Amino acid sequence: MAVFLSLVLLVTGILEMFYYVPIPEQAALSIQAITYLVPYGGLVRNMHYWAAQLLILIATVHLVRVVFTGAFIPPRRFNYLLGLGLLVLVLLLDFTGYILRWDEGIRWALVVGTNLIKTIPGVGEALYRFIMGGDQASPTTLIRFYTWHVFGLCLAFGILGIWHLFRIRRDGGIAIPPPTLRQDNERISRFELVRREVLAMVLGGAILLLLATFVPAPIAAPIKEMTNLLPDARAPWFFLWVQQLLKIGNPFTWGILIPLDIILLLVLIPYIFPKPREAELGRWFPRGGRLSQIVLAVLVLLILMLTLLSMVPSS
Repeated sequence: MAVFLSLVLLVTGILEMFYYVPIPEQAALSIQAITYLVPYGGLVRNMHYWAAQLLILIATVHLVRVVFTGAFIPPRRFNYLLGLGLLVLVLLLDFTGYILRWDEGIRWALVVGTNLIKTIPGVGEALYRFIMGGDQASPTTLIRFYTWHVFGLCLAFGILGIWHLFRIRRDGGIAIPPPTLRQDNERISRFELVRREVLAMVLGGAILLLLATFVPAPIAAPIKEMTNLLPDARAPWFFLWVQQLLKIGNPFTWGILIPLDIILLLVLIPYIFPKPREAELGRWFPRGGRLSQIVLAVLVLLILMLTLLSMVPSS
């Protein structure tokens, strides 16, 4: 499903590039033109949007499945890290694509989300200028994000994605016990594998088409003043938990360090936590990986709780 959604994003993104204009005066207007004037443009944009949202969910579920089945032990440890890198790239691609709307709905991401970079000690200001193209959000910011989105991040995603798929094959496919420890050596045929994959793509495509038809992607009026932050400005849904953390205290601590610590903890799972035995592979919740399962479950529940809290209207 992740590969299928990535292909949908590639095709629909290329189609949108024919009409999208990456300059501040025209960006939001060109999206309105795609949505309301270009034949089937609204459907294509909606499919691009929902494929991106579903890809985040699919990648997250994939990470949970890998940890909950112990599929991160050698020789799959390196591929686990590649998968984490892909999840981070998916979030960054969604974030940069979100900015490309350049309408009133992206104020939080443009102002608060990007200003978090400045809080990094020592390199924050230089890194901000490198990413944004200046000391503050400006007309050149949009073209920077457009370049990151369609070239820089996409190139990295393509390289890591192909590498990830290659390593799956190289490491022996899905995690299962070695032949001497298997109780059942039956394998599905290639025909059956392809049949299941095609069925999954058809079902996924049907869900995507229904969402794209009946739940339109967000759209708002063009931005007039880039630096002001409205009281009701919200982060994109996948960063609402970060927005909630920022209400606690120091932006660097809660907006940069805590998310980085979470990523670091996920990176260290194959290295510092007890590992399942080879005989336990291929089953859900192997006893040997119980600690890593608990840690991931706590992290996921914490992020969900913070996301829900951020949706509660403040009094």
